[in-house]
Amino acid sequence: MTDIANEAKRARLLAPPTTTNSATLSGHELTLSNVEVLNLSKASHPINTGIGFFDHMLDQLNSHAQIGISVTVSSTACENHQDRNRHAGKEGSDGALQEHVMSMVGKALGEKLRDHLLMKEKENSTRKDRVKSRFCCPLDEALVECILELPPSSSSSLSDHTNAALLTFDLAPYGIYPKQTGRTKIGHMMTAPLDSFFSNLASASGLCISLKKLRGKNGHHIVESAFKAFSRALRNLLDGTDTNLECSPEDWSKNMAAMWGNGSPSYEESLALERCGMSSRDTKETSIQVRLDLDGGKKGIDVKTGIKTLDLFYTHLAKESGMSLNVICKGDTWVDDHHTSEDVSIAIGKVLNIALGTKAGLNRMWCATAKHGDAIVEVTMDLSNRPCLTSNLSLEQSEYAGDVSVEMLDHALDSLVMNGQMTVHIVEQATGEVLDLAMATAIAFGRALRLCCAVDPRRAGKTASSKGTLSA
Repeated sequence: MTDIANEAKRARLLAPPTTTNSATLSGHELTLSNVEVLNLSKASHPINTGIGFFDHMLDQLNSHAQIGISVTVSSTACENHQDRNRHAGKEGSDGALQEHVMSMVGKALGEKLRDHLLMKEKENSTRKDRVKSRFCCPLDEALVECILELPPSSSSSLSDHTNAALLTFDLAPYGIYPKQTGRTKIGHMMTAPLDSFFSNLASASGLCISLKKLRGKNGHHIVESAFKAFSRALRNLLDGTDTNLECSPEDWSKNMAAMWGNGSPSYEESLALERCGMSSRDTKETSIQVRLDLDGGKKGIDVKTGIKTLDLFYTHLAKESGMSLNVICKGDTWVDDHHTSEDVSIAIGKVLNIALGTKAGLNRMWCATAKHGDAIVEVTMDLSNRPCLTSNLSLEQSEYAGDVSVEMLDHALDSLVMNGQMTVHIVEQATGEVLDLAMATAIAFGRALRLCCAVDPRRAGKTASSKGTLSA
């Protein structure tokens, strides 16, 4: 994209909303009704904008922000609300109409959301710094980062929109098919008007919003990751919690500790589930016994695989995740490290998945960062039951990490993720020695896992998914 085009796009993103709750476009007199944005409560009406895939994306706020969203868009040109794509144009061909619908919806939802943010502002009336919330949402073919910011209380209030804007909107191209351009529509929804939705939402709510694709090959998943990342970042903003942590629970902020720390309702409900998994496996290559308890680490950690680097890796992971882990492996290490590294990681992944059960009521997603030596690594995790590992760790620099071959370290991570039934993105933020990269990964992995496994009492045992289940 040229500099002129970039400036034109930025000017459009920063422009204030111009839509209203009633408008006429190309013979369509559009009106909005049943607009609700309810914090930690269900909306009393469905989402029905007349653009089916857009409805599905808005529903992510219900599932992942725990905010009840409803909105209905009506038109004199089509009064049949059973037609879920009545405002999409023929097979999603009317981009102008879709942009108008999305802009109106963004403004209306933003105005309702601003009421909740104003309450947040009153709770922090003396703060001088911007409040930030960052979340990355991992899908198997996409990773999108969302950063939300509230202006300082000492500056102009949220109510005058002065500092609100869509600062960054970098999602295109939407996938790799076709090459270079990606998808122009998903279902019947055009992808081009999405920035208008988020721009109007930002301006009307008083938020500064940044959305950036970190990885993405699948257009559907890029958009879905963006809406889920926004939803999770918004939930954390309202809760006063933060995923951008490089610390253990003992150093968490007051709000973070109250929500997720030892002694919190989440912690107590998590312990009450008495979640554990056990496995005993004997082959000609390895003999392994594993017991894992999600008990806050009360039973301790004892990992003996015969490979010191692997022992240290899983000890770091278990400690940071708050689990008790006992692993005893007698493997054919006189052959090489392959069978032990693989079989231990398979076993740990399987017993973790057993311990987590249906995953109903769990927080499910989180991202965490860790530093070891010069290496800084971020792990973004989703207990999705759709296993996928994506990593950019620069492991090719060495043949060994301590006493384990680098190729088996990479394979062990893959075996853990696949058998744990999770989606994991590993992002190397600063490089270092391979052993430091491995340990930073283990620590960040454990920190993310701790929060993914945590019970969210507000979900009342229900699954954090727009599908309502992770088992189908």
